[in-house]
Amino acid sequence: MSLFRRDAERVTVAEAHRRTQAADAAAVLLDVREQVEWEAGHAPGAVHVPLSRLAAGEALPGVAQTRPLVVICRSGRRSQQAAELLAARGADAVDVKGGMQAWAAAGHLVIDERGNNGSIA
Repeated sequence: MSLFRRDAERVTVAEAHRRTQAADAAAVLLDVREQVEWEAGHAPGAVHVPLSRLAAGEALPGVAQTRPLVVICRSGRRSQQAAELLAARGADAVDVKGGMQAWAAAGHLVIDERGNNGSIA
């Protein structure tokens, strides 16, 4: 790790929820889990781009290109990698400590692809 590189900030689930789910939320919740995990359950309003595709150079969806990003995965490991990758590309990105497991444990809504109650895969 370079001495000049700043690691991406990590935020709590409560802070992630505040930044992305409030009526006046400015940030986008970016879920970087794989497709099968996303389909099983994700946060309402989240945007999905797997870490594998970000690492391959895929661009962010338009809605996420100019807004702050709160990056989430299952447990916080992949989201930390993704937030650092995105920050290195110039994005304003933080990651969520504990990921979707902590999100669900905090009682926040998790939905599947049909909008029904979802689960964390």
